[in-house]
Amino acid sequence: MNIDRRAALLSFSTMLLVGSRSFAAEQPLVTVHKDPNCGCCAGWAEHLEGHGFPVKTIETAQLNPLKARLGIPVELRACHTAEVGGYIIEGHVPARSIEKLLIERPQASGLAVPGMPQGSPGMTGDPEEYDVVLFGPNEQRVYGRFKGEQEI
Repeated sequence: MNIDRRAALLSFSTMLLVGSRSFAAEQPLVTVHKDPNCGCCAGWAEHLEGHGFPVKTIETAQLNPLKARLGIPVELRACHTAEVGGYIIEGHVPARSIEKLLIERPQASGLAVPGMPQGSPGMTGDPEEYDVVLFGPNEQRVYGRFKGEQEI
């Protein structure tokens, strides 16, 4: 059977498109708890959607009691809290780190980006360097280092 170059490329492109759609469909739901007046949280949710995560947003002015109930250390807290795949995601954590977390499945409570670093997903401004912290009841350690959305 003879397949010309154009047909082969079309076939390969179709496989990639179908493969990426099925991967996106497999991403778990991210439930984001955010203050109704916070715009950067909506920007972070859009970042996740751009990486294939379905997002459900719950707006609440009662974030601190939620953070306390989930066991997020005070020094790691940020403006929004999310839950995905049995993990807690605090702040402007890049989608790439969440994907890595869901693949590796470490014994931990979740990931956090403390504060609101400029240029992190959902934040504007000149990108600055920041850490993504893996945390649990007995441990906190750097899980990734980023500048903007790029791991460094």
